[in-house]
Amino acid sequence: MGNRLKKLKKIKKIRLHHEGVNTLVIGAICLVLFNAVLFYAFPGCIPVYIVAGISVVIYLILVNFFQCPIRVFEGDTEGVVVAPADGRIVVIEEVEENEYFHDRRLMVSIFMSLFNVHANWIPVEGTIKMVRHHDGNFMRAWLPKASTENERSTIVIATPDGTEILVRQIAGAMARRIVTYVQEGDSCFIDEHLGFIKLGSRVDLYLPLGTEVKVKMGQKTVGNETIIAQLRGQAKG
Repeated sequence: MGNRLKKLKKIKKIRLHHEGVNTLVIGAICLVLFNAVLFYAFPGCIPVYIVAGISVVIYLILVNFFQCPIRVFEGDTEGVVVAPADGRIVVIEEVEENEYFHDRRLMVSIFMSLFNVHANWIPVEGTIKMVRHHDGNFMRAWLPKASTENERSTIVIATPDGTEILVRQIAGAMARRIVTYVQEGDSCFIDEHLGFIKLGSRVDLYLPLGTEVKVKMGQKTVGNETIIAQLRGQAKG
């Protein structure tokens, strides 16, 4: 608990993610200039006011997208797998994982829409065993083959008892940048940010068979708050 509190003190108290600063600044300038030209060219025209309103809505969606909420998990973190992202559960199934484990695992997938915060959180406490980025396609993130064919980053975390889980950040049809903050050998803690994915995407969790899943298909998740599963201390053999 002492180490976790030390890590918490390092979390930046910011409300907007730094990954979105350039996008938000450029977006604001473009929208202001565009609407200024319209107001100058068509003064008093009702459609111009409608366009201005739509511009405000679009910008607010962008601001929401780049939110960086500061969340603290209130429960016991031992053996708990916490949601790495805001979104909706779209997959809970047993699959073959062929990048790292080369055996069957329980996959739980969270799909993030444009209206979700796209910051990603550490789902379990432990040590980062592997971080690997793969270039790939930009198919719709909810498609099953997106997990292995889209641009993605794979992170393996070993818990203190030796159980290993795999987290996969997956780019979607609109996403063009995956950012992963952790490095191999790092200690990681629930409440810390794992990374960020720009524009519609997905996060997969690969858990040991026999893991007790706490969520259901279609359920909404809140990153660093919703409990996804309870591990059973099963280490990779």
